[in-house]
Amino acid sequence: MSTLVIQLSPRARLAGSDSRAPARDEANELAYVLTPDGLNITRQGRTTPALMPKADSAVVVLAEQDVSWQQINVPKAPAARLRAAIAGLLEEQLLEDTESLHFALAPGAAAGQRGFVAVIDKAWLKAHLTALDKAGISVERAVPMAWPEDTPLGHFGAPFGDDASAPIQVTWSDANGVVCVGVNGALARQMLPQWASQPARWTAHPAVAAPAERWLGASVLVQGDEQRALQAMRSLWNLLQFDLAARHRGTLALREAMRRWRSSSWRPVRWGLAALVAVQVLGLNLWAWHQERQIASKREAMVSLLRSTHPQVRAVLDAPAQMQKETDVLRAAAGRSGEGDLDTLLGVAASAWPEGQGPLQTIKYDGTRLSFSTSGWSEPQVAQFRSQLGAGDWSVTQEGATLTLARATAGKKS
Repeated sequence: MSTLVIQLSPRARLAGSDSRAPARDEANELAYVLTPDGLNITRQGRTTPALMPKADSAVVVLAEQDVSWQQINVPKAPAARLRAAIAGLLEEQLLEDTESLHFALAPGAAAGQRGFVAVIDKAWLKAHLTALDKAGISVERAVPMAWPEDTPLGHFGAPFGDDASAPIQVTWSDANGVVCVGVNGALARQMLPQWASQPARWTAHPAVAAPAERWLGASVLVQGDEQRALQAMRSLWNLLQFDLAARHRGTLALREAMRRWRSSSWRPVRWGLAALVAVQVLGLNLWAWHQERQIASKREAMVSLLRSTHPQVRAVLDAPAQMQKETDVLRAAAGRSGEGDLDTLLGVAASAWPEGQGPLQTIKYDGTRLSFSTSGWSEPQVAQFRSQLGAGDWSVTQEGATLTLARATAGKKS
């Protein structure tokens, strides 16, 4: 799965500038690395978000100087109130209002234990995320370029931008936190003996490797920003927590799927599906027309049968119902019993009458149904009566001690 690793340019810190928004060059162009596995690089460069290559996921990397680190005892608070609890603990240690800052706990931080909190300018980070989102880049994680860890690491970075006279930045990270200072400053000179005395791993950007070795007095491993970005991407860190956590992955995934669907590479598939839908619609219409013709033919046959059997019927409104009505009239005139007549229902009941039971005591007939009392019947006798008649074309229902017998209708046979 390909991953687009985007390096956010360091936040502007010039006097009088708005540090909450990206500087003009930052908003226009960003460095990126495209990797298929987090180790190898297939493409890299610097361009605007809209022109960056597409990938399955995206990760942004924050420069060392844009993340400050604080150690706290992680508060025991529910997830909905954890950010407020962290802000309350750090309120006196920070120079800015906690509402303008974004906090992120270290991976695996547990309540009640000592852990690091990453502190970032919220508006600045949110502005970058919004700009990337408008360009169609769904950011899943944000990671720091350097973070506190047990193994001491030192890195000499090249000055950002075109100012070749800018001082080289050295970043030191260990179990106590992260320090980022210029090598020409007094602080770096004061800390050099302490750094040099530890078994640390030192790296440097290719552009400053030689002066870094002279300043350090030891050899360094050359490592470009793109390799450091991949290293940061492989970490467990994710700075997008609390109110900046990714919450609309389903919408973003749908948006990405629609973008791919509209691409030229999917044009043959779109044409194929459109043709398939058209064939299906045409086939369904033809089948519906065929079914209508069959229904009309059967309806005409029923009308023809009614008129040939009962020529006295002039207006045909419902051929089956009229056929039944005329047949019932002829049957009654011939003195024959119908399926719903009382004598027919009595004969059917007599055919399944339980052995040893006397004649009917009370009956009720409403023209189509026969109801009678089963007082004195045992449960097996009632069950046998119902099963014997229910297996045929008769419906037997029970309500208390009363059984009702009627001709079974479609879908209601017992």
